[in-house]
Amino acid sequence: MIKVFGHKSPDTDSTGSPIVWAWYLTEVKGTPATPVLLGEPNTEAAFVLAHWDLPKPEIIADLAEGDEVVIVDTNNPAELPGSIDGAKIVQIIDHHMLVGGLKTKTPIDITIRPLACTATIMHDLMGADAARAPKGIKGAMLSCILSDTLEFRSPTTTDHDRAVAEALAADLGVSIPDFAAEMFAAKSDVSAFSDAELLRMDSKEYSVGGKELRVSVLETTAPKVLIDRKDALMAAMPGVAAEDGADEVLLFVIDILREEATLLVPNDFVKTVAEASFGASVSGDTVVLPGIMSRKKQIIPSLKV
Repeated sequence: MIKVFGHKSPDTDSTGSPIVWAWYLTEVKGTPATPVLLGEPNTEAAFVLAHWDLPKPEIIADLAEGDEVVIVDTNNPAELPGSIDGAKIVQIIDHHMLVGGLKTKTPIDITIRPLACTATIMHDLMGADAARAPKGIKGAMLSCILSDTLEFRSPTTTDHDRAVAEALAADLGVSIPDFAAEMFAAKSDVSAFSDAELLRMDSKEYSVGGKELRVSVLETTAPKVLIDRKDALMAAMPGVAAEDGADEVLLFVIDILREEATLLVPNDFVKTVAEASFGASVSGDTVVLPGIMSRKKQIIPSLKV
């Protein structure tokens, strides 16, 4: 049985896309596959599972030697189980930059395309077979695209992502603005999470200028809720960095509706990063970065230390 999974700290795309692709492999290609997760899905992803009546995949911590796996929504070893090189990787489907470092046992099928969402790529790879997908699978694909594009606000959005999402919504009889609003409301409800959990909720590790950075984003329609917690969040950053082997945590609060980011600035290092990377003038413990919405396309390529 092939295990299909995305990255650690699963968001909607890394929760929904494994479900979509496991369905396709099993039901269309006749290759038994099951979706699994590498952590608890975030609040938006949990909402999507409940909305489309999709069972939450099993959460796994590690892989056994020789496990057959398909990796989706990442190709970064830092976002995968430590035992990934012992598994038999048979396929990678992703929309992020090629990081390198994965070692496979045999030649594999790799698809990496410059689109906003893994589910868009999967819809393309399915071709005419996408029409056979049940309501829940189509709903998962739509949800993934709306999440990763922030309802087409993100600069990563392509005309093709929008066209696929609009076709799926029409097929399902879904109003994109209404459904996206429900998704983002679920994403914005972070009241049950500790400060450390919020710092890791949507977080990825990057090496920039010899520094190991945990770059975290929190996308929300209620940024005040998070900004009001800034003192506690900044106080938790050194502990999270130490536990995760990072030099620093950068937290960007993405205001979906205003289309801007607020970077928390706990120390002089982050102040220097903000000024060098974004041309910002920092005078306090936060700085607003107008138009910054995407970690992949805007934040990571700009980072300088």
